[in-house]
Amino acid sequence: MGVPPSALQPGVPLRPALGPTHVEHAPVIESAGALVWRVHDGELQVRLVHRPRYDDWSWPKGKLDPGETFQAAAAREVAEETGKAVVLGVPLPGLQYLTPEGRVKRVHYWAARRASRTRDAGALAARAPVPPVSPQEIDAAAWLPVQDAARRLTRYVDRTPLDALVRERDEGRLATHVVVIARHGKSVTRGVWHGEERDRPLTPTGHAQAMALVPVLAAYGVEAVVTSRWDRCAQTIAPYADAARLETVSSEHLSEAQHERSPGRVARTVRELLETERSTVLCTHRPVLPTVLDVLGQHSRRAVANALPTQDPYLEPGEVIVAHVAHTAKGPRVVAAEKVAPPLH
Repeated sequence: MGVPPSALQPGVPLRPALGPTHVEHAPVIESAGALVWRVHDGELQVRLVHRPRYDDWSWPKGKLDPGETFQAAAAREVAEETGKAVVLGVPLPGLQYLTPEGRVKRVHYWAARRASRTRDAGALAARAPVPPVSPQEIDAAAWLPVQDAARRLTRYVDRTPLDALVRERDEGRLATHVVVIARHGKSVTRGVWHGEERDRPLTPTGHAQAMALVPVLAAYGVEAVVTSRWDRCAQTIAPYADAARLETVSSEHLSEAQHERSPGRVARTVRELLETERSTVLCTHRPVLPTVLDVLGQHSRRAVANALPTQDPYLEPGEVIVAHVAHTAKGPRVVAAEKVAPPLH
């Protein structure tokens, strides 16, 4: 399961809708959703949905499927409840509350924008088609200015992620792209591999980790794939590149050997990805990660830089860091970061 947004973004906890609860050991219902936003005639608007079962206006959201990450669930549920695919942006504060049955429900939220057939063609190709909205689940939806949305929301606590969304926009952190840093999946150990180091392949577990990355990268709208030329990295990113119909850019500079000779070339590659507006995944090796994370830290606001991993292992095999990048007058800035460990089915 993906690590909740608060894991790498200080100050964004799951906030309880109630006071201290006496049902601490009750089964927890994990859910995910998003605040879909747009700027219309210069005004920030958000998408609300109405659920006839509860007769409430709320954010599109839903429960995780078995083995699903929070991110994949958020993208899937929002598509099912709005009829349109979305691309996740920065994480927002989550909520925790009691259901009428007395169970604890946790909802993880992201900002999200509508996916574009041109800008997000690869990510859309890697996803299942969006089904028609079920009128039994959602019978109305509306784009509303944020002040009207705050009044329309049935539950006052649902204003918490909305307030955060407005702050992100006011501070120039809402319109972002991502640079996803992936460590290759679990590979055959050096001790039992008798071929060239560059040819050392993934294990079956590593291949499963590679497949598990596909819905996560699709949820963030990844449209470019950059990888070390060595086999274990190329194999890790191949399932997404194939599903998204993207051409992979392979670089010898991202390999362990070349990084040892010239870490500056790795740093330059990361800076270039931060400066572009195209969402990209970069797959590399554990010894290369300190250089990558150092560049991310140099371009991060302080709270994010302080939260980035600083000790080895920076990532376990198959894990990723999702860096959300906003463009400012001073250049690209990493305004939020998430660590995601896709589950194995």
